[in-house]
Amino acid sequence: MFLTSISLQKSLWTNSLKRNFQNPPIMKEIQVFDKAANKYYENRKLNTMPLLSWDIGSQYYQKVCALYNDISDFKVLAADNKWAHPTNIGKALLEKEQIVILTDPELNIVKASHNIYDMNGYSQEEIVGQKPKIFQGPETCPKTTRYISEAIRQQQSFEATVLNYRKDGSAYKCWIKGEPIFDKKGKVVHFIAYEKEVA
Repeated sequence: MFLTSISLQKSLWTNSLKRNFQNPPIMKEIQVFDKAANKYYENRKLNTMPLLSWDIGSQYYQKVCALYNDISDFKVLAADNKWAHPTNIGKALLEKEQIVILTDPELNIVKASHNIYDMNGYSQEEIVGQKPKIFQGPETCPKTTRYISEAIRQQQSFEATVLNYRKDGSAYKCWIKGEPIFDKKGKVVHFIAYEKEVA
């Protein structure tokens, strides 16, 4: 009887929660909060959640905060290196759930978004200073890597799917869209790659 009562209460609470989050005024309030939080955290670094109100939301909240920290870091790099054109880094990370990797002109990784760990098991700290070849392995297609290398050499955009390898040695298919980043004088200062694991 006691377990049935708990199950019933849980079911009622879940149904109530679903109804509330399908309610347009409540969703509008959440969007307003998200915009305000975005503006507030845009130029700040937050490593811990100040208030653990809902355990179910805190893990996602930490992930979002990490992505906003990444966006802030990319903005600093853009300003310091006087990028000529804005990029879609925020949209790539938050809406498209892509990984973003930034290299210098010699292809040394200078920044990678936190979510790279979810894709291949490497942390940001492990790959900074490395070249993207760190993700290649025995079955990586030489023709595809030549195509990417040639596009980079000619300072052109490219898009390809390549077989990469996780830190644990397992293979995965990775969609990559890369492009050079020029400064205001027309010099290549970085290459950026948007990546996502695909089936």
